[in-house]
Amino acid sequence: MLNRLHEVGQQGIQVRTLGGNRGNEMKIRRFLHNPAVTPDEMIETALGHTLTLVAGRHILAIQDTTSLRDDGKQKGHYLHPTIAVDADAGTLLGVVSASFLLRTGKKKTHCNTRPFAQKESARWLEATCEAARLAEAGARCVTVVADRECDIYDEFALRPATTELLIRCHHDRVLADGTRLYASTSERTELGRDIVHVPAAPGRAERDAVVALYSRQVSLRRPKRNSAEETAKLPPETTLNYVEVREIGAPPRGKPLHWRLLTTHRVATAADARRIVGFYRRRWIVEQLFRVMKTHGFDIEAVVMEDVMAFENLVAATLIAAVRVLQMVYERDGAASGH
Repeated sequence: MLNRLHEVGQQGIQVRTLGGNRGNEMKIRRFLHNPAVTPDEMIETALGHTLTLVAGRHILAIQDTTSLRDDGKQKGHYLHPTIAVDADAGTLLGVVSASFLLRTGKKKTHCNTRPFAQKESARWLEATCEAARLAEAGARCVTVVADRECDIYDEFALRPATTELLIRCHHDRVLADGTRLYASTSERTELGRDIVHVPAAPGRAERDAVVALYSRQVSLRRPKRNSAEETAKLPPETTLNYVEVREIGAPPRGKPLHWRLLTTHRVATAADARRIVGFYRRRWIVEQLFRVMKTHGFDIEAVVMEDVMAFENLVAATLIAAVRVLQMVYERDGAASGH
């Protein structure tokens, strides 16, 4: 099936097309609907291959969520994968984990009253725990990289000891001394500068942005929890390094690049800060992967398949195939991933 996805799937997925003929079409349908076939099994097999490639490397475990089906209201089906990327070379190595999120439109108990393990946001910490397997397989260092939705105190406080973190900020958090995170670098001396390539986007021209770098160590105060039991699971404060990346001289019509990043890595010099910025820029690789799965390749969103289990089997296979396609694109272009 993976071979057929590579051969014909990049013009959009249809089971009939994948089969090529009636007999093969029925084989694929039986495979997707077989109760013994699961996305977990496929992802575990893909992870097994990834684990053979990580020894001695610094690995970025990049995780994100993408929509597969969304009615724009309350119903939706989402994929949350983690991929392994060589931090130094930018090489896409393979899949680490993947989970699904299904919203049915039913009213849920407010998230503030639910234990963290029952919240949708728990998927970020679960994926981080899965990424720890890369360290067990011999990776020199494992850094989990994620965007703003992963800015969760539990993620920072409960991460496995064998993983580092690099998360873009979403919350202007209260620090242990009562001040706020975003103001913490307002009086800091600029560490240095860097150049960040900003790709073209609707309403935005491609450019190279000159950015100023700031950093300081911060201690985040534990947020309030409605349950004393849930509160007790978390330390009163967590110490991290905060890196602010602020564009200088943005185009008059352009929105200045401004990244606020929290990391467990040491950041004491301009070189340290540039290294962190370089790691975060590699997060773009997962966005490219989603484009291959969707509008620029397999068009998984257009698949009409009512059976949730069969659809998730197809998505898992498509994810694995999309990783291989992207690897071949990078090999063809002779370029590091994400650049």
